[in-house]
Amino acid sequence: MEFRMPIISFILLLFGGFIAGTFGALLGLGGGVLLIPFLVMILGIPMHQAIATSIIAVIATSSAGAAMNLERRIVHIRLGMLLEIATVTGAILGGITANYLSANVLAKLFSGLLFLVALVMMWRVRQHTDQEPIYTDGALPSSLYDDAAGKNVLYTVKKIPVAMLISIVAGNVSGLLGVGGGIFKVPAMHILSGIPMKAATATSNFMIGVTAAASAFIYFAHGHLNPFIASIAALGVLAGSMTGVRISRRIHGKVLTWIFALALLGISVQLYLR
Repeated sequence: MEFRMPIISFILLLFGGFIAGTFGALLGLGGGVLLIPFLVMILGIPMHQAIATSIIAVIATSSAGAAMNLERRIVHIRLGMLLEIATVTGAILGGITANYLSANVLAKLFSGLLFLVALVMMWRVRQHTDQEPIYTDGALPSSLYDDAAGKNVLYTVKKIPVAMLISIVAGNVSGLLGVGGGIFKVPAMHILSGIPMKAATATSNFMIGVTAAASAFIYFAHGHLNPFIASIAALGVLAGSMTGVRISRRIHGKVLTWIFALALLGISVQLYLR
């Protein structure tokens, strides 16, 4: 796209960034799983450039969401920093690998990734009960105040080595496809490590900015980053991220998760057939 962007494209880019940022902050996914298909399918932006734009937007998502979640004290900082060591390693490798793959291959990989994410999310919501299982026999004890439940929750972390291994995969996916890596880290922290969902999404938001920054310079060095498009998308994502964090205080997210998972299935099929 040229620097002189039509006003309708400008509005669409802001709107797409806002929606991606809202869902990204709400579910701890970074927003790239929605923003990249939007950029490619609606605005016709090349895949590599869309991924580079998404990485910048992911940094914006993390900056806004992490600040608000840290203020609310629901981020598990020690766990986040521990997992980020593994994640950044995977992100750098993913960013290097992506520049040796064609846009068509990346699109197919991303389509398959979206399909996998949708299945994981639907499985997770089917396993959901009104009372989350809380474990107190693990490591790194912490707590959070759940606004929706109106109570303080004490919890610990289980299976940290397994979570670190999955974080390497999450970082590689982030660098390769421009998503925040939360699609793997949130289920890993919640299902495997046993921490509450709100703590998992908040901790994921805290980490994804660092992960994205680790691979952003690689895309910039290869000329895939359009600063004008990235800055507009980042503004929309920033506003959406702040909105998503506020919404997360008041809802449990079961219906929202179903809607999001079904939307991902539709996007996955369209992107694969495109």
